[in-house]
Amino acid sequence: MQNKNILITGASAGIGLETAKFLAKKGANIYIVARTIEKAKSAVEEIKKHSGNNNIYFFTADLSSQKEVRRLAEEVKAKLTKLDVLINNAGAAFQHFQLSADNIEMSLATNHLSYFLLTNLLLDLMKKSAPARIVIVSSDSHYRGKIDFDDLYMTKDYDGLKAYERSKLGNVLFTLELAERLNGSGVTINALHPGRVKTDIGFKNTGLLYKIGWTIVKLFLSVSVEKGAETSIYLAHSEDVKNVSGKYFTDCKQKWHSRYSQTPGMKEKLWEISEKLTNF
Repeated sequence: MQNKNILITGASAGIGLETAKFLAKKGANIYIVARTIEKAKSAVEEIKKHSGNNNIYFFTADLSSQKEVRRLAEEVKAKLTKLDVLINNAGAAFQHFQLSADNIEMSLATNHLSYFLLTNLLLDLMKKSAPARIVIVSSDSHYRGKIDFDDLYMTKDYDGLKAYERSKLGNVLFTLELAERLNGSGVTINALHPGRVKTDIGFKNTGLLYKIGWTIVKLFLSVSVEKGAETSIYLAHSEDVKNVSGKYFTDCKQKWHSRYSQTPGMKEKLWEISEKLTNF
């Protein structure tokens, strides 16, 4: 990984931060994306201290906003002449219905459309850098995900957990479709389940009962952030998967994505809708 340029979203905490620390120790140039300058600076210092690598930099963006994603992409392309690895890791859960700055349901905006838009905006740079890799942090939650294309924002009967599951299904469908489009380009894309990880995702944008439930999960039913980062790290640098694309992994092993995600025409339809929603 010596001198590889790696961009990691949501890397100021949790598995994103652990992924950055490991890859920095391997000699990569790490570029993290965080919501605020304060969080970004703190993470950069922690990564430098842990790895002994001073080539750690940051960008800031609210990834639920397409304007912010576009600005981020322009800043990345202005700063970097190559991008070897893009790790779309940032994610959030929203217990109650919210709309983004673009009037899109927040789980869909943050967890799916930000991945879709940022990746597509950086694709030309990655193709020039080939061989290059895109890593998508999804979740086994996608096995329960369903998409109602007639009520994409779940305005009829909003359920925060179902919205999250649907967004993680979106990650898998995006991976499958983009892998086909990238065939022969030298750029690979794979998705992964990190495990139920001891992060603070369940404490944000949620009410008291949800927080209590997440506390129980975090204490008794979750793996460490170090363990949760292992598959992201594996897909970012292992020679075992250098020519693998369009697959789903957990515990550094390939597994089948959901039967529902294999529905004919679904990945293509989501891609078409995602293009319209992002004006890409």
